[in-house]
Order: sequence, then structure tokens, then C-alpha cells
Amino acid sequence: MTGTKVPAAQNTLRILRFLASRKGPVAASSIATALELPRSSVYHLLTVMTEQGFVVHLPEERLYGLGIAAFELSSAYTRQDPMARLGEPLLRALVDAVGENAHLAVMHGRDVVYVVEERAPYKPSLVTNVGVRIPAHLTASGRSMLAGLPAAQVRALYPDRASFASRWESTAITTPGQLRAELERTRERGWAVEEGDVTPNFASVAVAAHDHRGLPMAGVALTFLGHKIDDERRAELVGHVRRTAEALTRRLHGAVPEVGG
Repeated sequence: MTGTKVPAAQNTLRILRFLASRKGPVAASSIATALELPRSSVYHLLTVMTEQGFVVHLPEERLYGLGIAAFELSSAYTRQDPMARLGEPLLRALVDAVGENAHLAVMHGRDVVYVVEERAPYKPSLVTNVGVRIPAHLTASGRSMLAGLPAAQVRALYPDRASFASRWESTAITTPGQLRAELERTRERGWAVEEGDVTPNFASVAVAAHDHRGLPMAGVALTFLGHKIDDERRAELVGHVRRTAEALTRRLHGAVPEVGG
């Protein structure tokens, strides 16, 4: 069966691809015009996709953007072997260079999932084993990726206080406002940090790797005993993480966004 015999499925995919190509949510009328589709058909398909979580509707702004289910599809791809194989040699080189534990994580809904972990000799074990899930807003790697998402996507992921509930006993970020402030600081710095929010006494720094649109695909992070690292050493570690993330971005044929942008 060819695509022309299932126009609803074909148009659904065209709308998803169009939304994925935009920097932020768009109006249904813009979708209809760009894809040369009847507005009634576009509204119908958007309603179905919203019900299934692939599209999020922002009624106050009368806009539509990608929903959590669409983001999970993207994350599911990045969790597979291609991402791990691209990242493993880079993280091994990172660990060899700095002597600290490194890991690579991708987004899955509101969590990060660790897909690569490289342990440095004689360093303590961490909770970042491959396959482990941790709330993204608590981790440096998660914050590095969230900071690169459109604001509407972040609002869809974290609409209210209940979005921050988890088994992790951390009070670092518990409201959408606190998260927005932290992500703004992350964008200004160009890298993310967490201090004891995942494991007491440990800190992490992270930088996101990006796709061809400049959107985050994965977070590269180093974790270390916070009290043993002074500001000069931390700046050195951030530099190594940034270069590793940029190298992974190049492997993904991605675009590195400007710091503070």
C-alpha cells in the first residue's frame, strides 16, 4: 500500500515533521498553509495527536507544539546503540584526560536515562549505571538538555508542582519558576551544574550535544566529590566537558548553539 492510499497517516506524519522543524509552537492556520491542507483536516489531526500526547496545545496562545510522546520517540532513538557507540570513545578519552567519572544521558519524558558510563580508576561508584533513570531537573545532564529546549516544550514537561514529584529526596527545584530560573542560568553559563541534588557530597557539570537544528540530543557530564574541586579545577573540567560535547555534536552532524543564546 502506498502513502497516497492512507492520506490521514501521511498528513499526520507531515504535521509532526513540520512541528519538528520549527523552533517553537505554531498556529494551526500556519500548519494548514505551509502543508497546503484543509484547516478542518489539520484541526482534526491535531486533536487526535493531542489526545495521544504527540502534540501539546497551548490554548492561551492558540499554538501547537510537539508533545511528550513525540519527544520520547526521539529519546528512544538516541538510547539505542548508535548514540552509545558515538559517545563511548569520546567519554573514554574524557576520563583519561581528567581522571573523573563521566556519563552520557538522553531525555526520556521527564527523566534522563544513562546510556554510557565511564568510570575513572580509584573513583567512587555512582548511581549513573547504564539504564538508570533519574528526574532530569535534578541532574546536570538533564538541565543541560532542558536549557536547550523551546520554552513551550519545557512547560509541557513541567506544567505544575506535581511534575517535580519523585522518589528522590531533593528540594533543589520544586516549581516551574525555580526550574525556569535554573535553566536561564544554565543558558547564560553555557553549561549545567548540580551540587548534591542526586548524591550527597557529589557535584556534576554537563554540556549538551545538539542535532542539526541546534536542539539537545544528549548530555555529557562529569561527576566528582564537590569539596575536593576548587574553582580553577572546575573551570578546567567544564572546558573538557564542553569540548567532548562539541565533538559528539559534530559526530551527530549537529550545530553548536551560541553560549547565552
